[in-house]
Amino acid sequence: MINRIIEFSANNKILVFAVLAAACLWGAWSAFHLPLDALPDLGETQVIVLSRWDRSPDIIEDQVTYPILSAMTGAPKVRTVRGISDFGYSYVYVIFEEGTDIYWARSRTLEYLSGVTSRLPPEVKTEIGPDATALGWVFQYVLKDESGQHSLGELRSYQDWYLRYYLRAVPGVAEVASLGGFTQQYQVNVDPNRLRSYGIPISRVADAVREGNRETGARLLEFGGAEYMIRGRGYLSSTKDIEETVLAAVDGTPIRIKDVARVVIGPDLRRGATDLNGMGEVVSGIVITREGSNALDVIDRVKVRLKEIEPSLPRGVKIVPVYDRSELILRAVSNARLTLVEVMLTVVIVIVIFLWHFPSAAIPVVTIPVTILLTFIPLHFAGVSINIMSLAGIAIACGELVDAAIVVVEQTHKKLEICERSGKPFSPSEVILAAVKEVAGPTFFALLVIAVAFLPVLALEGQEGKLFRPLAYTKNFAMLVAAGLAVTLTPALRLLLVRNRPILSNAGTRLQRLLDSLLGGKIRSQEDHRITGPLMRIYAPVVRWTLRRKTQVIAAAIALVLLAIPMYWTRGSEFMPQVDEGSLLYMPTTMPGISIAESQKLLQLTDQILMNFPEVDHVLGKAGRADTPTDPAPLSMLETVIVLKPQSEWSDAHTWYSSWAPRWLLPVLRHITPDHISQQQLVAEMNQALKIPGLSNSWTMPIRGRIDMLNSGIRTPVGLKIQGADLNKMQEIGRQAEKLLSVVPGTRNVFAERIGDGYFLDVNWDRQALARYGLSIEDAQNALSTAVGGENVSTVIKARERYPVNVRYLRDFRSDLESLGRVLVSVSGDKQIPLSELATLHTLTGPSMIRGRIAHRVCLCRRDGRPRW
Repeated sequence: MINRIIEFSANNKILVFAVLAAACLWGAWSAFHLPLDALPDLGETQVIVLSRWDRSPDIIEDQVTYPILSAMTGAPKVRTVRGISDFGYSYVYVIFEEGTDIYWARSRTLEYLSGVTSRLPPEVKTEIGPDATALGWVFQYVLKDESGQHSLGELRSYQDWYLRYYLRAVPGVAEVASLGGFTQQYQVNVDPNRLRSYGIPISRVADAVREGNRETGARLLEFGGAEYMIRGRGYLSSTKDIEETVLAAVDGTPIRIKDVARVVIGPDLRRGATDLNGMGEVVSGIVITREGSNALDVIDRVKVRLKEIEPSLPRGVKIVPVYDRSELILRAVSNARLTLVEVMLTVVIVIVIFLWHFPSAAIPVVTIPVTILLTFIPLHFAGVSINIMSLAGIAIACGELVDAAIVVVEQTHKKLEICERSGKPFSPSEVILAAVKEVAGPTFFALLVIAVAFLPVLALEGQEGKLFRPLAYTKNFAMLVAAGLAVTLTPALRLLLVRNRPILSNAGTRLQRLLDSLLGGKIRSQEDHRITGPLMRIYAPVVRWTLRRKTQVIAAAIALVLLAIPMYWTRGSEFMPQVDEGSLLYMPTTMPGISIAESQKLLQLTDQILMNFPEVDHVLGKAGRADTPTDPAPLSMLETVIVLKPQSEWSDAHTWYSSWAPRWLLPVLRHITPDHISQQQLVAEMNQALKIPGLSNSWTMPIRGRIDMLNSGIRTPVGLKIQGADLNKMQEIGRQAEKLLSVVPGTRNVFAERIGDGYFLDVNWDRQALARYGLSIEDAQNALSTAVGGENVSTVIKARERYPVNVRYLRDFRSDLESLGRVLVSVSGDKQIPLSELATLHTLTGPSMIRGRIAHRVCLCRRDGRPRW
């Protein structure tokens, strides 16, 4: 069969070349349409269930997180379910088996979620997160006001109600998360003394706002030959409209909201802030790509959209990119391509030198690019993206791709040499074809064996499979393509290019001899070759010496292996190859219970320190969470993306050639030993500068850190999960582990979560006192939540914008324990009782954030260490 294919290819060279040319065009098209990314997507198929409810973490866990966890456990193809309960938010991560379609997983999650939503408290708002993960954070920008005419609230409104929707319409964008600034809110700040003097409960204020913000229709009215749609206009549109809303009337005199409260526009409760370069808070947006989309294409489309809407931005406002993954993707793929080209050129040079017959050398030289182009065709059908690992597979296979071509060339050279020495007439074409047939079969199957050797890699599962499968796919596909070319392209090229022509002139000029070589002059024997001849003469005695001393040679080989074993065990190991992302991710953790104001001060301080390093281009810090289900960070967790300058601009470091190397030699020596500080040294200096009391530092890179958090829930490469039911006992074990891990060699920082150190103020109702006044627990709780926590009772609609209306006491009447004790609880009629007569108030500590699964809770202990390599 193989011999027939060879004969067909040799007799139909033009057809073979035409088919392969079309296939190369197809391969080039496939290469341009493959997804492009720096690393393979190591994320898991997961669906996020986000629930909002303004309650403490323990209540959230009991009434929201646990019911959803129990409902999702046991769903089809679900591998594990993780839950996080934070103040006001519940996150449930449903992790599916590898290979599960994301949209099938989302529909199954909705199906099982529908059975549990009816059992949740009515105030809980539950939704499915976007079809994306935190690994999809590919582009981040800030709104910079150069005119100074726009407040943070106005910039946040533009981001929330206009810009984010422009960008969400870009194909491939799953979500645009907002961060920083202030979400505007209409605030009705009630004076309880005035309420008491008028005998009006605060619940009446909330009802009045709710009732005063309605519109209706009265169907149609026809007159004058036309029909008119009747509208009863009653929407609130300004603070004045709210102030004029009537609460009650006394002797014909109306009591309005402005008589008992101040109505202002202020900031809503927020759980996140951001800072740029230590200069203060900014409004930022995070573009999150849809799972499986081409990150580079999405970023390019987002940039085009931003360019289109630039003229419509508010006066003086600019959109400034602060994190752009496309730079990393292009740089990483460019470096991999450059390495691949270097490998190809090295192989070509070696082939030309050792064959010294340019037509023969052209055969393996042509085989390499043709094989690589054709490899992209099956990669396109397999859905493998172009990344560092897939290009590495091609680079590894590059030397093996030409094995068959070299064997064929060597065999034909030898056959032609033997025929020449015999002195008998012969047909070069017949000799070449016979030589190709002799070795084509073995080389074909040899390449297949090499491909089969990588098949076990395709059986890897989980992160290992996702990381190394692209390498195995490209390697195997390249070997299969090379095997096919060995019996098609190689015979056709061999017969076309190789002719045993006599040399033009034995005593010709150098130009004539060079032209003779290029056109395919006489093939030299290996013994006459200037390089292979001496090597073969050395090779023979070395082999004879080795065969006479078999025992000594084997013993020496074993000794070398034994000497290498200690070196192997002292080497560091890393699961994923370290990729220089061009940026760092600084993630310090502070104690729970920190306020957003203090968290913001701490964030600004760390950013200012980082900006003092000359290697830093700019930094963007984040405290708390962005407005997206993909970010569950508490306020005690800071994240700062540090974008670095090119390494050529980094601080100099003394090297072995610094004192003597001439300037023209420096570019070469820098490839061997860089003359600037390393990234590890830079991180060590930053870590030393950021030794701030109360902060536990952690260092990684944006993509690497998000991969770690996505797959394990721990944001450092190494950490402990302490599982159990008693939070206090788990916290104590975490502190003990923190002390033990801090002495491990290479440890930079260790931090065990203080899961039980959140701050609480409990209001314990006296049921007997409530009974004396005929109050129920619900009546008392409603009065407390409205007066102190505030209740969003309605929404002001302004064109496309939507702002909540909040009713609660003025700040001075709810800022301390004494003020809270004077909160009024309405009793039947006009009587109102202070809260201190109905309950006791005291502070204590409790769970600040609860992580867990269906059967246990989890406490994390993170270790940040220096790389051992």
